[in-house]
Amino acid sequence: MDLHSTPKTTIVIFGATGDLAKRKLFPSIFNLYQAGKLSEEFAVVGLARREWSNFTLREVVNESISSANDDLIEKFCKHFYYLPFDVTRNDSYINLDKLLKEVEDVYGIPGNRIFYMSTSPEFFGTIASNLKAHQLTETKGWTRLIIEKPFGRDAASAEQLNNEISQAFSEDEIYRIDHYLGKDMVQNIEVIRFANSIFEPLWNNHYISNVQITLSETLGVEDRGGYYDTSGAMRDMVQNHVLQLVSLLAMDPPIRLTPEEVRHEKIKVLRALKPVATDNASEYFVRGQYIPGIMNDQEVPGYRSEESVSPKSITETFVAGKLQIENHRWTGVPFYIRTGKRLESKTTKVIIEFKNMPLNLYFNGEKDTSNLLSINIQPVEGITLLLNGKKEGTSGEAVPVQLDYNNKNDDISSTPEAYERLIYNCLLGDATNFAHSDEVLLSWKYVDPILKAWQSDKVEIAEYESGTMGPKASDDLLAKDGNHWWPVN
Repeated sequence: MDLHSTPKTTIVIFGATGDLAKRKLFPSIFNLYQAGKLSEEFAVVGLARREWSNFTLREVVNESISSANDDLIEKFCKHFYYLPFDVTRNDSYINLDKLLKEVEDVYGIPGNRIFYMSTSPEFFGTIASNLKAHQLTETKGWTRLIIEKPFGRDAASAEQLNNEISQAFSEDEIYRIDHYLGKDMVQNIEVIRFANSIFEPLWNNHYISNVQITLSETLGVEDRGGYYDTSGAMRDMVQNHVLQLVSLLAMDPPIRLTPEEVRHEKIKVLRALKPVATDNASEYFVRGQYIPGIMNDQEVPGYRSEESVSPKSITETFVAGKLQIENHRWTGVPFYIRTGKRLESKTTKVIIEFKNMPLNLYFNGEKDTSNLLSINIQPVEGITLLLNGKKEGTSGEAVPVQLDYNNKNDDISSTPEAYERLIYNCLLGDATNFAHSDEVLLSWKYVDPILKAWQSDKVEIAEYESGTMGPKASDDLLAKDGNHWWPVN
């Protein structure tokens, strides 16, 4: 195995018996190990309330891994340890301290520790303060904290959580994970923009008409109805994933590609977002909720019929919005966003629509002749550039020509998953693709007035049939500006 200079590390996972650990964390850590990005001097300590043993955890880890190399899997699983744990009990932290010292002695780990919170957000502050109180963060090496979303429910709770966690960890030790920032094409946005002279000079309000961001899902809430009905699409998707994409697309070039400089430019974008007042939220944002429809030739239920969802729920399963960035680069360019469940297709795509030429000699004022740059994030990663070219033959007509680059890796198993990239970034101490506390708070401050407007059942919620791309009000939002949603399929 080609070992790199990855630090010798202990990874402590709170919530190790949960679904996220089995589906994402264990396979990602194994992939890093298999690729030589994790040295032999590592250990993973799983914590949860269940009365498991080391053997039980290792069996679960084994089941979660897809590999033909049984010897490597067996060798990997021996690095896993389990401790039954109650986050509110002092003796749990005392036992954890003892176990960490034991495994660090076995593997020669010099106190480098990653604490991964894959547990209910209500325990984040409790865990952080107890780690500090029991001196689990005081080692000869470094300590880092990875936190899963949601990071608060609004600006006030996010700020309170920040204050609690910052008592135990400094900002440069806190890694707020957003798995969208680990996706290859999301990270490619910076390369597309800053490594190509044909794009960066045009990346402003002189040449761009509008920006469209779509994050659509075909699934409903499935077995997450109880959680989702207290959250909704704004909290679940817009406050984090969508606004992170907006900041990456709109940021100015950083002085250098360091975490501090990249985050600084993203924060400037979020600060420049034009606030949406509660009393005029409906002018800029649409909320929708799916009703029954046909998908894949089968009838699917509406949101209010889903398990653990109130039959009178006004929780949004769809959001469309018009964002405005008030700075020199973007004033006058609308950023349209939409995200929802039970939509026609599963896709994450960014479309940059460039302005039409003042006089297009070939199209005689016809519409939809704009040049488009599409950044396809999922399911197929790639870039599409729509230009105008001459139609074959003698007519001399011009027609749209599509130039495609698709990242079709023949060996898909060698393509790192988002969690794999982000865990590796944390191991190396690279926080570029993690959210800073200022980004989180500014995002909440932007969406809070909109959520406040939606708390009342007096504000209309637009219904949309499952299997469509959302309510008509979403189309109307763009039509008011003379624009329309470009197809994402």
